[in-house]
Amino acid sequence: MAVLSDPISDFLTRFQNAARANQEKFSAPYSRMKEEIARILKEEGYLWSYEKSGEGVSAQLIAKPRYDGRTPALAGVKRVSRPGLRHYVGSGEIPKVLGGMGISIISTSKGLMVGHKARKQNIGGELLALVW
Repeated sequence: MAVLSDPISDFLTRFQNAARANQEKFSAPYSRMKEEIARILKEEGYLWSYEKSGEGVSAQLIAKPRYDGRTPALAGVKRVSRPGLRHYVGSGEIPKVLGGMGISIISTSKGLMVGHKARKQNIGGELLALVW
């Protein structure tokens, strides 16, 4: 098993690959951050469900991508902030993805949230990813 320098990017890439391959589910190593990202993706309609499987180091996050017929709900994903280059935005600088058709995932002092909710609460933070 390879050592990952960016586990969030790995999770998003696994999700994108599974959606493009029309897979029923995919798994990734578990972390609380990935579980929060999966929660946001489920709330916004990109995932059917997700669950934690196993305990300790061998724990996995198993998620089921959402499809409209055979078309995946996820069209694309872009990791913005990464371990070597963090990208912070204020509440007025949070980008609108595809004119509001996509979402931005922000890590704020009040936890992970979608960009439009952070903008309403006037909170900035680290821009983790853009999803459309």
